[in-house]
Amino acid sequence: MQQPELAKLFEANRSHLRAVAYRMLGSASEADDAVQEAWLRLNRSDAESIRNLEGWLTTVVGRVCLDMLRARKARHEETLAAEVVEPVASAERVVDPEQEALLADSVGLALLVVLDTLTPAERVAFVLHDVFDVSFDEIGSIIDRNPAAARQLASRARLMFGLPSARR
Repeated sequence: MQQPELAKLFEANRSHLRAVAYRMLGSASEADDAVQEAWLRLNRSDAESIRNLEGWLTTVVGRVCLDMLRARKARHEETLAAEVVEPVASAERVVDPEQEALLADSVGLALLVVLDTLTPAERVAFVLHDVFDVSFDEIGSIIDRNPAAARQLASRARLMFGLPSARR
């Protein structure tokens, strides 16, 4: 596959990848770093052998975010609750942008506070499954656990949010 064609396919997935990374990391700048790392890994890979580019890129971004979360925890970094919530591009648009902004302001900071209480693996399992509907089989491969363990991690995360634990 030629570089311009690969770049075009990557750009078609950029907003999705940034949304995944932002929801896992809680920082637009770190999300951009994770997406950039995915681009670098795509360039170093055998792109011809990738069957599902969106799935492959989502997996790579998930793994990069997991590494970043683990590094953050190992360095005992401060939580992101003190940061201003930054906007993220989304494929789905709310009819009223003003309403979307108000909702993001009111919920975004609280969501980040709760997400910061989760372990990196719980956070990845919850965000990928509950927000982006990624299967537990795929999540398990990202976090190096079996699908049942990935399901359990997402279930524990849901309990932190006061949500029902049995989501399929």
